[in-house]
Amino acid sequence: MKRHIVGLAALFCICASIASPARSSDLIVEKRTFELPSYTTVAGETIKAVKVGWEAAGVLNADKSNAILITHYFSGTSHAFGKYAREDKAAGYWDAIIGPGKAIDTNKYYVLSSDTLVNLNTKDPHVVTTGPASIDPAKGKPYGMSFPVVSIRDFVRVENALVESLGITKLKAVIGASMGGLQAYEWGESYPDGVDRIVAVVASAAADSYLIAWLDMWAQPIRLDPKWNHGDYYGKEPPTEGLTAALKLVTLQANGWEWARASFGTAPAEAGKEPAKALGNDFKIDAYLEQAAAARAAVADANHFLYLCRANQLAAADPAKIRVPTLVLYAPNDLIFYEPIVRETIQKIAAAGGSVESGTLIGPNGHLDAFTAIGPKAAEITAFLAK
Repeated sequence: MKRHIVGLAALFCICASIASPARSSDLIVEKRTFELPSYTTVAGETIKAVKVGWEAAGVLNADKSNAILITHYFSGTSHAFGKYAREDKAAGYWDAIIGPGKAIDTNKYYVLSSDTLVNLNTKDPHVVTTGPASIDPAKGKPYGMSFPVVSIRDFVRVENALVESLGITKLKAVIGASMGGLQAYEWGESYPDGVDRIVAVVASAAADSYLIAWLDMWAQPIRLDPKWNHGDYYGKEPPTEGLTAALKLVTLQANGWEWARASFGTAPAEAGKEPAKALGNDFKIDAYLEQAAAARAAVADANHFLYLCRANQLAAADPAKIRVPTLVLYAPNDLIFYEPIVRETIQKIAAAGGSVESGTLIGPNGHLDAFTAIGPKAAEITAFLAK
């Protein structure tokens, strides 16, 4: 895979090289829907008729002790592994490490993954999620900005309700990258008796002030788009330009400078149209970011993006309270969850007497090395799960 295609628009196509007796196309998964008649948020607000989508692979054993939950990243969905149909071009984003004979072995574990509340991808036909774009049962129209604020802890509480509905009283592990890592830490703190161990990839336990500010920067282009109209755009033209600009920021920051330099340099977007000759002549990297972000915006919802930003800003798991064995994998060149901040989480878990292991993801893609450089960590993940 050429490095220049690694952006949020291409995450579902990422497949790191891992030797496996099963090809990604061998695993077929089905999207299912979990429903709650009512859910009360951490902040005390009530959401009626909650729905989240989920999928699974493997067989739940007799005592239901072999279940692993995969929690997804900011712009992701529950589609972490397998395909919905054999003819699908791309498998789930972590198919390289999840499946028969792989690091997270579906011959051994029952692996499930769910969409979060306010999932970004409302126009993806495989996504089932409740959020601002959903119809408010009390008003018969989309919630818009009247939808209650939700947090990472809310995501985890709904996931726990899903797990309990399956008769699972204790998960073998919770494993997630980025926002999924925030959820894994939250599981470790909130449900110490409900999970045996956690694996957090490219994530600290909580949002610090710098990340909070960056999330607000991501959200700003949407708020500045006149078509956003304070969230009241359903049935009207959506704020596509603002959402695209927001996703450009996310894509660039998620990849980082090494990727940008190696993939694009300072080349113009079109031969013969030098940026030095006209402000309308783009650089190659600018054109790529626009294209990648526009592709993501086509299946996304602007209000859901804003609610996801706030949920991440509210991430507040306390590493000193995490007692379940923890594996933390991080990228030294990550520009979203900086190495010193992640290492601080590791140190706080250890200082409080928790069992914690760590490892580094080495590659040119910074934050997205969680997907492009996960292959070499397969044996480490397998060994951690087997303990």
